Amino acid sequence: MKLQDELPMDHKLAQVYRFGAGLGGVFLLVFGILGLLDHPGFLSTHGDHIAGLSTNGALSVLSVVMGVVLIGGAVIGRNFASNLNMVVGVLFILAGFAGLTVLGRSDANILNFRMSNVLFSFIFGFVVLTFGMYGRVSSHLPHDNPYWKKRQRQRQELPSGPPTFVKILKPGPPNPIGH
Repeated sequence: MKLQDELPMDHKLAQVYRFGAGLGGVFLLVFGILGLLDHPGFLSTHGDHIAGLSTNGALSVLSVVMGVVLIGGAVIGRNFASNLNMVVGVLFILAGFAGLTVLGRSDANILNFRMSNVLFSFIFGFVVLTFGMYGRVSSHLPHDNPYWKKRQRQRQELPSGPPTFVKILKPGPPNPIGH
């Protein structure tokens, strides 16, 4: 399904997208600010722990930036917040995989990831991704959902009837059996 702006401006699903983006953004913003208040080294691999997650200056700055982006998505709302939630969710899942690959290697672990950070990235990514996909991706959408209506229009535009299969004969060498 193509994700386009077909929701009306006041659709109830827009509140879900905004809530997801805003809640995630506030958490990241608070985490990043608390991390910066500790004055960690920018790429230190021995930063403090905040809310059970390890941090350093780079991770704190990145958290503040992502928090502001998500809060901005919540302010804009509509499908923009939905699309943003999906993109940020995928980025966090990928960050979890990246963090998993650098665990135990202090020279490559520039964001000071620990296993708790990896788990947080996966969980946060899936939660934000779910907020973004809510009401857009499902096999049982309610009939007043604009995405359900669009799918029905697309199904009606398809040709009806059973599929037709045509065998294409290619000229080739004669069959040695004589058939």
